[in-house]
Amino acid sequence: MAPPSTADAAASALGAIFDEAGVEGFVHARDVDDADGDREVAFRADVPVVVASIRKIAVAVAYARQAATGALDRAARHTITAANREGGGIGTDSCRHDVTMSTRDLALFMLSMSDNAATDKLMEILGTDRVRAVAAELGCPRLPVGRYRELWNPVWEELGLDPDGDIDAQLDRVSEDRIRGLAMLDPTRSASSTPREITSMLTAIWRDRAGPAEACAEVRELMSHQLSVHRLVAGFDGDVRVAAKNGSLWGVLNEAAVVEYPDGGRYAVAVFLRTPARGGGGRPAGAPRRAGARAPAPARGPALYRVL
Repeated sequence: MAPPSTADAAASALGAIFDEAGVEGFVHARDVDDADGDREVAFRADVPVVVASIRKIAVAVAYARQAATGALDRAARHTITAANREGGGIGTDSCRHDVTMSTRDLALFMLSMSDNAATDKLMEILGTDRVRAVAAELGCPRLPVGRYRELWNPVWEELGLDPDGDIDAQLDRVSEDRIRGLAMLDPTRSASSTPREITSMLTAIWRDRAGPAEACAEVRELMSHQLSVHRLVAGFDGDVRVAAKNGSLWGVLNEAAVVEYPDGGRYAVAVFLRTPARGGGGRPAGAPRRAGARAPAPARGPALYRVL
């Protein structure tokens, strides 16, 4: 275990980095193979945070468990329809026509490009109750679980918007303060998790404790295909393997990953940011990406692990 003074110094350094960047930061990193769980770096690691698309990791575990036991056919074909799409998002969410793909590819699109329509279809197949039970079992009992409309209709209702109308045009007329005041963006009033809970879930996946070994291996493989080159990936050399999932909402930029070094070291990390800019009034799928393009990197990857 790192000496307390070293861990305290690392936390202080992270705090200074976040202050300089002008963001709120919440971090937890742990040695995946440390049986005692003592080798860690923590900065506000137990404070509730808005998780955004980090929730999709639990959906992937629920899918992989079902597939590994034969209860779900990876090759079965499913059709994403308008009922699954929010519109204007990534992947099949922007398609104008129905899209048919396998169960496994729904999971791939969900994790590789954070496709919300594919996620919604997979949630439809798995059922909300099953995913919620898996999240609770993995130590994330407050994780937001639901299909797209279940999660977003309360937001449109809070803002007084018509979900069947032109959401983009309606959002353009919503003030910054009203967006900032949304219950969804307040972890004390909405579903949430903590950085420590997220790294615990990742550790269970990487140690084959989140389900059958076959299921855990599939989730690890799916997470290795994330397309966006986010800050955690950018912080490491090419010989370091990073399997990750990011997530964003208005003013929220999150990353969760397991970093594997050539010498066999494996570290689970969760970094959650709250930014002063919400990225404009666009759809939730696009606005955070614009904000993220302007935000400075909060920390280079290796700095998180130097004390481990």
